[in-house]
Amino acid sequence: MAEYDNTNRFALFKNNKQKESQPDYTGTITLEGGKEMRLSAWLRESKNGVTYMSGQMSEPLDNQSSSQSTQKPEAKSIDEFKDDIPF
Repeated sequence: MAEYDNTNRFALFKNNKQKESQPDYTGTITLEGGKEMRLSAWLRESKNGVTYMSGQMSEPLDNQSSSQSTQKPEAKSIDEFKDDIPF
């Protein structure tokens, strides 16, 4: 049996929001070459009263958190702050 090709296909699931700013729906999409991206979507209403979805695509959360953790500045020791204290 042939393997199913899900390239350029996505699935969105209702999000259990903790804050109003969080997306109403989240999911993933598999792009050509097998790269997986995160999808976020918000329910909006136009000035005419038409409900629609607005969204964005971003790197998966696992990739974002690992890249952010590697960019943290190195902590200074207490000795480095002694000259900055005015008393």
